[in-house]
Amino acid sequence: MYELRYDPTVEAVWDSLPEEARNEFDRAILAAYEDPYGATEPYGIDDGVTRTLVLTHTVAVLLISHVPRKILRILQITHLG
Repeated sequence: MYELRYDPTVEAVWDSLPEEARNEFDRAILAAYEDPYGATEPYGIDDGVTRTLVLTHTVAVLLISHVPRKILRILQITHLG
């Protein structure tokens, strides 16, 4: 599994999502935490590092690193309204 990281700005957006969007994102990020490549899509060119989590209510940009540890970092969450 991967270590999940995000900055205070991302946390504020996550916390401000409407309940339905937050619940959907919570479930999806848990799936990405366990299998980031299976739960996400490439962000542009598939570099194996930057991924997109596309949901009904949100889109998130994620960064996956393997060195020195397996880390899944949420770079941005966008609420689609």
